[in-house]
Amino acid sequence: MAFRAPVDLDALNALSAGNLVGHLGIMITEAGEDWLRGTMPVEPRTHQPFGLLHGGASVVLAESLGSLAGGLSVIDPERFGVVGLEINANHIRGERTGMVTGTARAVHIGRTTQVWDIRIENARGKPVCVSRLTLAVVPKPAD
Repeated sequence: MAFRAPVDLDALNALSAGNLVGHLGIMITEAGEDWLRGTMPVEPRTHQPFGLLHGGASVVLAESLGSLAGGLSVIDPERFGVVGLEINANHIRGERTGMVTGTARAVHIGRTTQVWDIRIENARGKPVCVSRLTLAVVPKPAD
């Protein structure tokens, strides 16, 4: 499986302006033929009250990467898009500072569903969170 078109990182990052993804400082940094990578700072806006990376922030990073990658994988992007059906996350390691990096890779790209694995690591390459995202492929609303 490969993305349907070359990935424009600037265009993907522009989609984040003014929404939760941008607010958390998530940036799409790299793309391969069938994977997407992005970063998120570990700082007060992504912390839980005890100074650790909030698990919900990790889930936002995971769902953002998987959903963007899913949209890049839709066979007929003029007529169809993706929406999240289910996401799970296992939080493995706490982080207080620095940057985490997530990488989304496809498990299944189908006509009506997609499944993505997202692995989030710290700057030392140690796992922080592993997530699985299921997306539904749905018709885009008429304008």
